[in-house]
Amino acid sequence: MNLTDNIKIEKSWKDQLVDEFSKPYMQQLKQFLQQEKQAKKIIYPKGDHIFNALNLTPFDEVKVVILGQDPYHGPDQAHGLCFSVMPGVRIPPSLLNIYKELKTDLNIPPVRHGCLESWAKQGVLLLNTVLTVEEGKAGSHQGKGWEQFTDQIITKLNARQKPVIFVLWGKYAESKSHLINSTHHYILKSAHPSPLSARRFFGNKHFSTINKILESEGIKPIQWQLPEVVERA
Repeated sequence: MNLTDNIKIEKSWKDQLVDEFSKPYMQQLKQFLQQEKQAKKIIYPKGDHIFNALNLTPFDEVKVVILGQDPYHGPDQAHGLCFSVMPGVRIPPSLLNIYKELKTDLNIPPVRHGCLESWAKQGVLLLNTVLTVEEGKAGSHQGKGWEQFTDQIITKLNARQKPVIFVLWGKYAESKSHLINSTHHYILKSAHPSPLSARRFFGNKHFSTINKILESEGIKPIQWQLPEVVERA
């Protein structure tokens, strides 16, 4: 019995991470989540969205990794992709700032929703380092085992021959840079898009830089323009 028994994980990622699911930390994490559920606590995202980042961006198709920290902890927000929210939900401040940078960098106008699935489907792994959270309690599932699991995701990508662009916004994301071989892969760093540090985030031109790198590697660039309308999942 392991964490994936009732949750679908895309095959290429399951093959990469199969050994993790039998390790003690993952069994302890599963037990913790079961206890939280039994205590009637509301956990985000819902179960079939926990591994959404992996399910939408298969291992061999990853071109870019954008690292987040926790899922959003409000109702109907989190759906397993960092910085992204479900269609119909108010766009969070950090994502509004990401849209502002997109407009400045590539003259891409912001859309009226916050769903980033189209990026994920093009090879942008939108990975939070902690994959669950209790409603209304930011950081409540930190230190429970998710970080060890997501470090393995980064480590597996780092071992890949095909180069990956790792986008590290803010000090927490930058703390993962030791897992990445910067002579083989690309690392882009800047301040976090949060309103607290956005002044230093603006002007990083990461979106155009990513596409220039991809083109230099002979890889199809990302279409950053999001669709105007997204069906609610």
